[in-house]
This record gives sequence, structure tokens and C-alpha cells, in this order.
Amino acid sequence: MDARAQESFQVSLLGPLRAWRQEAELPLGPPQQRAVLALLLLRRGRAVALGELVDGIWGADPPAAAVSVLRTYVSRLRKLLEPGRPADEAPRLLVSLGDGYALRSDAVLSDLDRFEDLVERAGALRAEGADRAAVDLLRDADALWEGLPLAGLPGPRIEAERGHLEERRLAALETRLRIELDLGEHARVLPELTALCAAHPLREALCELRIVALYRGGRRAEALDVYAHTRRLLVEELGIEPGPSLRALHADLLADDPGPAAHPASADAGHGSGGGAEPDGPPGPGGIVRPSQLPADLVTFAGRRAELDCAAALLPGRGHPQTPLLGLVSGMAGAGKTTLVVHWAHQMAHRFPDGSLYVNLRGHDPSGSRMDPREALERFLVALGVAPQAIPEGLDAQAALYRGVLAGRRLLIVLDNAADTEQVEPLLPAAPGCFVVVTSRSRLSGLVARHGAHPLTLGVLSRGESLELLARRLGAARVDAEPEAARAIVELCARLPLALSIVAARAALHPGFHLADIAAELRKDHGSLDAFAGDDVGTDARAVFSWSYHALSPQAARLFRWLALHPGPDVTHAAAAALAGVPLRQVRALLTELTGASLLTERAPGRFVLHDLLRAYAAERTEAEDGPPESAAALLRLHSHFLFTAHNAATALDPFREAMPLPPCPPDAAPLRFGDRAQAAAWLRTERYVLREIVGHAAAHGFHTHAWLTAAALNVYFNRLGYWHDLLEIEGTALRSARAAGSVIGQAYALCGLGGAHSQLNHPEQALRYLEDALHLFRSACHPMGQALVHRGLAYLSNRGGRPQDALDHYARAIELYRSEGNVSGEAGVLNQVAWTYILTDEHEKALLRCEEAIAHCQELGDPYGEASTQDTLGYALYHLRRYPQAIERFQRSQRLFHEIGDRFLESDVLRHLGAAHRATGDLGAAREALTAALALLEEGGHTEADEVRRELSELGGPNGGTAPSG
Repeated sequence: MDARAQESFQVSLLGPLRAWRQEAELPLGPPQQRAVLALLLLRRGRAVALGELVDGIWGADPPAAAVSVLRTYVSRLRKLLEPGRPADEAPRLLVSLGDGYALRSDAVLSDLDRFEDLVERAGALRAEGADRAAVDLLRDADALWEGLPLAGLPGPRIEAERGHLEERRLAALETRLRIELDLGEHARVLPELTALCAAHPLREALCELRIVALYRGGRRAEALDVYAHTRRLLVEELGIEPGPSLRALHADLLADDPGPAAHPASADAGHGSGGGAEPDGPPGPGGIVRPSQLPADLVTFAGRRAELDCAAALLPGRGHPQTPLLGLVSGMAGAGKTTLVVHWAHQMAHRFPDGSLYVNLRGHDPSGSRMDPREALERFLVALGVAPQAIPEGLDAQAALYRGVLAGRRLLIVLDNAADTEQVEPLLPAAPGCFVVVTSRSRLSGLVARHGAHPLTLGVLSRGESLELLARRLGAARVDAEPEAARAIVELCARLPLALSIVAARAALHPGFHLADIAAELRKDHGSLDAFAGDDVGTDARAVFSWSYHALSPQAARLFRWLALHPGPDVTHAAAAALAGVPLRQVRALLTELTGASLLTERAPGRFVLHDLLRAYAAERTEAEDGPPESAAALLRLHSHFLFTAHNAATALDPFREAMPLPPCPPDAAPLRFGDRAQAAAWLRTERYVLREIVGHAAAHGFHTHAWLTAAALNVYFNRLGYWHDLLEIEGTALRSARAAGSVIGQAYALCGLGGAHSQLNHPEQALRYLEDALHLFRSACHPMGQALVHRGLAYLSNRGGRPQDALDHYARAIELYRSEGNVSGEAGVLNQVAWTYILTDEHEKALLRCEEAIAHCQELGDPYGEASTQDTLGYALYHLRRYPQAIERFQRSQRLFHEIGDRFLESDVLRHLGAAHRATGDLGAAREALTAALALLEEGGHTEADEVRRELSELGGPNGGTAPSG
């Protein structure tokens, strides 16, 4: 056994899931835990998000504790896979990334890898003419299978993966049988083909091979009977005629062609969408977690063979690129640029072992919300394993980090829907090995001139490809039954893929409609799409969209129009319900109707997007059909939904925050409510990008009060999570809206938010200016609570600048203001901050007094969050006074409170303080236990502080003298 096998483990996926370390089989636990391991193995080193695992194991009805159960499974698997790993070392095999996990592929020796390797080698031998040797390898590959793959494992995702694996086995079998037929061994393979056809009676490729074997054995009548039997099954079971390949073979039989050959229905196994082995050349560095961001491939993709060949020709035949490669696909709206590139990317993904990145740059979004390159870089860096807190400020610094992270790695990067060259340039890698594909409606000549991009202009489909698209969507039988009507539809849609897809979706939903009737409806609406020859959408395109639009129910049509009012980038069930003013149950049905008509795309579960053209069309219909009062009412419901939901979330995170007067909420806005902090944080996290847009959207449509109040609600979460760049944008918009609304209080809150964000970004001059302006406005409005908030911000800024006495002066003024208003919670919070300031000046006894006051207030109020924070401060002060047993008691109290609240990050921080206190007493075992628990929480959240804790654990073997806990 080689060295890699000694430190790795072997798994079997092509049957019941089993695993071995050397020769000892591992007990993999209950079925659901085994399913988690299987999903991680099948992702080949790429990250699997917690949400994906929950959906994959339990589907649409997970238990309430699903996430906790999954974390338990992962913890058990880590102990199983690395039983000898010291507690102070990070997991090497099953690693955390963001809110998910990844299993290093270089640590796994699987029968699936062996299968793919054999299939790949067989393909190479066949290309060299060594057919007999290729057959031997394919037989060896088939012998690896031990019945049903992933047998006994539960979950919808496992079921889907099982189907994919079985398809790959059948593809390899068909390849071997086809080669053996070419070698003249029809008699030998016929019994096997007969059995396979009985097991898979609707698989046309196997039927073709069996027909060829029968014919070459002199059994033409039986071959014709097999065709007739298969055709009858296809018609009765699926309502479709045989495909072109099988029909062509039948024609050969009828003509008594002396040597009909199988017409391959699919590419040989080992090629195509992701089924092959790794490309030539060394794999990516061990331990690197590989992103996998490509959208799903379109099952009914048709045509574009010449374009696919052009794209494939850019890659070297073997090995990997020696320079960065850049492809540019441009063309008119609706030409299928994204569909083509995603399809090609799936075919080529196996050539890029370090993963794939994808982003929609929204360059031609009708709402004008094009993506800033910094946002795209942030998403890519996080996907590549960089912690959000480690991403630098500024476009140039982010781009430099991005290029450095990509150095030496081989990734496929898709930059979809770009506006111009300037938007793309920061996202281009510098080192060889990566392939970037850009799509845009514009030609982006700057990319060609400055970066050597290989341009490909996408036009409409050919007539043959257009008919193929209809046949893939509607079935060949239906298209063959009305060839003239099908050709008329193709011409009326001007062979534009988007228009053809919309018409086909409508026809597919109504199988009883004649294609001739559909063509007649299009003619009635002047259905030619010749106007798509340019970039402008003409009236003929509207006719195609209107045909599908007018077929909607009135409620779905209204929702379609009003979705154009949403700023994007996507919309949820709840937001759609607010727009439409209908209950959630009803809006789910309407969204299903829209997606079924190809007027809306569900890009992720419960998140929907409109294609650019359809959004523009929906906006036109809104203007034409809905009067200003109706549109204004829909917008009011939308912005009220986000305003009140954001305030509910902020209150869940900070129950003692100041309650702001809100405008009346329309009854149909249906804002969400949250049972705990975790639910609120989850909503804010998933809606982050929508929320950033919604503030600007409210301002742009005159809802200025909603804009600044929504921004004020978001400040709590965005500030705690470190989204300070977002806050600068949001609070800047809020300031303009508050001025437009004439709200002095709104201006003051926005200025205070801007000052806080600039403080965190270490911009002291800007921070001071904004905070002083906010204080002036709060004073002019006689708003003590706002004044106290600003004084706290000025105190924080003073402490950062090394001016603790100034900080204490500001804190003293804040306490006076809170006491004047009877705000005990605010006073307690300031007392805690005063204690920290005293600790900075080594006045620890004073810190103890302030902490005791603050804790008494928090306990009186029933504020566990405030008490937890202050107990930690108190422990910190006691630690510096060398009163270690008392410090330990306070840290333990703080840790328990944060654990009950569910704030895992702050709990980890307190555990680190607790570990330092135990170490100072000489109890290294207790110190190690506390730090190990902290490390587990930090690893779970993917925080950069995990490296610091590992260093602290490694130092435990040194002197017993404690190192002060960091505040």
C-alpha cells in the first residue's frame, strides 16, 4: 500500500456505502449519517452548504433540529476519519467552509474514482485503435459495481445521485457493447443485450445495439420486431415516438442495408458533463476546498454544435492551459448566451480540478442594478475559502488578493451578463491554468484588444436547430405530426431561443393544443421577431411574450406585472405575496404557474428571477394595464413588508433597542416575525443583497421614510457582522432620503450610522465629522436617546484613538441622558463600555464597580445578552487582578448565557478567556478543554480566529503563566 493510502481511507460507492482504513472496515453509523458522508464524497472536495445537506437528507420536511443533527453527524465523522487528531489541530479531512463542509478528495481512494479512471483510459485506447484493450478495461470497470449504488441510504438527493451513477454505468456498458459489435462479436453480446433491454425497456441506445446484434446474426425479422415492441412501449408509456437515431436504424432495416451500424445516442462514457476522470497534469493542491457554482444545466438543451466545438477548441487537447484563457460570447438578448455557456461549462468542468465560479453581473438588468466588481470579488473570495473579515478594503486590494488566491489553481470561471470591459477586468486571473468565459449583449472590444479574448457572436438558431429545440421540449412525435405548423412557429419566433422556449412551454402545458392553432395565435399577434436582429426589443417580441402572458390566469398575470416593481436580484415567496397582496399559499401557486410558463426562473429553492427581457416586458405591461394608484399600492406593500420585517429582525437581535415610530402597515404587506435570534439572523443573511437594493429602491420611488427607517433597522445586524461597506452605501442613501422627507431624526440616525461604519473602517476624520453632525441634529430635535447613541460612538472613536479620558467623558454624558429618560438598558450597556475603558487604563477596581452596576441592571431587566457581555468584562478585569478563580466563575456564567442565547461567536470568545484563566491557575487540562470547545465553534462558523486558537492550544505545553485574554 502506498504512502497516500496509509494516511487516507478507501470507500465503496458502487453498491452499499462502505469505508476502510488500511484493511479495517469503519463503522459508518446510522443511514442518515452515512448519507451525509456519501454527499460529501460525491462532491469531490467541493463545499456542501448546510442547507443543501438538510434538503438532501430530509427534502421539503426537515425536522426542527435538522441543523443540530447534521452537526452531530459531522462531528462523529471527523472522529471516525481522524481518530488520532490532537484537539488543538484543525480537521484535515472533513473541513468547514462558510456554513457548510467539504471532504478533501485527495484523502479518498474510491471505487468510483477507479471506475472513472478505467473508463477514461478505455476511451484513450479506443482513440488509438486498441479496441480489444479498451473492452478489457471497460469489463474491469463494470466488475467494480456491487448492485445498486448507495444502497440503503435515504434522502431525495441520494436518490438523484443514485440515478446519475446508474446512468454512468449504463453509458460505459453501451460503449463496451458498441465496441464489441464493431469487433464482430454480435453473438457474444446478444444475451447480455437482451437482459439489459429487459431491465431498461425504454432505453433506446440499448435497443439500437440489440437490433444491430440481431441483424448481424441473420435475424432481421426479430430485429424489426424489437423495434416495433420498443416503439409501442414509448408511445404507450411516454406518449412519444422513437428518437431520430432509432428511426434511422429502422429505415436501414427496412431497406435491408447489409451492415447497419448503431447510431450512438450519447457520447461515450467518460466524456460529457462531468463524468470523466481528472485531466492530465497534477491535481490542485491537497486540502484546497473547491467551489462548484455552475447553475444547473438545461436538460433539453438543443443545437449550437458549431459554437460548442469552437469553445472546446480553445482548450488544449491534453494537459492544461499554459496561459490564462478568455472566451467572450456576445449576442442579442434572448439568444441563449447563458444557456450555451453553462451547458459547455458542464461538459468541460472535469478539465478544471480546482472547481468552478459563476456570477451574474447584471450588466443589462432593466432595474439598473448592475453588480459592482467589488461585490463579485467578495463573493468569489468567500467561495475560495477567504473569510469575509479577511477581505481588504478597496477594489485594487481585493483584486490583488483574488489573483493571489487563484495562482497555481485551475478553475473555470463564468462571468455572465457583463455590461462593459471595466466591470470584467478586475475579475480576470493573472496566472495560467484558469479559463474565463464572459457573456454580454455588448461586443466588449476592449477585452479582445487588451486581454486577447476569443470572441464568439451568438445569433439565432438555424431552422434545423429550432425544430430540434421544439422536439426536445414537446416530443418528436408532436413535432413530426405537424411539420408545417412547427416550421411556422420557428419562423414566427424568428428562431430566437428565448421566444421558442416560451412558446414551447405553453404548448407543453397544453398537450391537446394543435401546433397549427398555436401558429395561428402568433400570426394574429403579428408574431414575427425580425426586430431581434438588433439589440432593441421590437413589437414582434412583445407579441410572442403577450401570447404566453395572455394565457395566464388573471392573478398570475398581475403578479408577473408587479414582479417588475421588485428591485431584485431575486424575489422570495414572502416578498411576492406582499407585492400581490395575497396569502403565501396562494402566491406559491401563482409562482408555480409563472415558472411553468417559462416566464420566471426558480434559481434556488424559493428564490425567483426574471430574465431581462421579461422584466422589461412586465414593466411595460404594468405601465399599460395598472394605473398609478395600483402600482403605488403594490410598492407600498413591498416596502412596508421589508421595513417591518427588518425591524422585527432587529428587535429579535436586540430586544432593548429603541422602538422607532413606524408608518402604518398595509394589512396585506404580511411582514415576517421571528421566534428567536437565529431565525432573524438567517433572514437577514439570506436577504442581504436584496436589502441593500431595497433601501435605494424605496428612495428612488419616493418612499423616503421607508428608506431611512429600513436602513436604521439594518444597522444592528450589518454592524455586528462587519458589513461596513454595505452600511456606507445604505446609510448614505438613508441620509438623502431623510433630507427629502424633511426628517431631522432620520438624518441624525443616518449620520450616526455613517460615523459608526467609518469608525470601524478606521476612517477617524470622516467618522468624527458625521458623528458631530448627528449629535448637533439630535440636540436640535431634543432627542436624548439619539444623543446618547452618538456619545457612545464618539467614545468608541476616542478609545480607538488612544484617548480614554475623552471616551469616559462621552460615556458619562451618555449615562446622564439615559438616566434622564429612565432607560436602564442603555445605562447598563454604557456601564459595561466604561468598565472596558477602565481596563484599558489599568484601573481594574473601578472596572469591577461599573460591571457590578451593569449586571444588576441587566438582571433586573431580564436582559441575558447584556448580562453575558458584562459578565465577560467582569471576568476580564478579575483576570488582570490575578483573582483567577473568581474570573473563571464569571467567564463560565457568561459562556452559559451566550450558549443559551445562541451567539456562538461570542461564546467562543468567552471560552478563550476562560482557557487563559485556567492556564493561569496551572490547570492545563481545563484550559485545553475550553480552547478546544472554542475552536470547534470557530471552525463551525469558518472564522479566521480559529488559527489564533490553534496557536494558543499549541502553547499549552509551555510555561504555566497565562497570557491575557484578548478583549
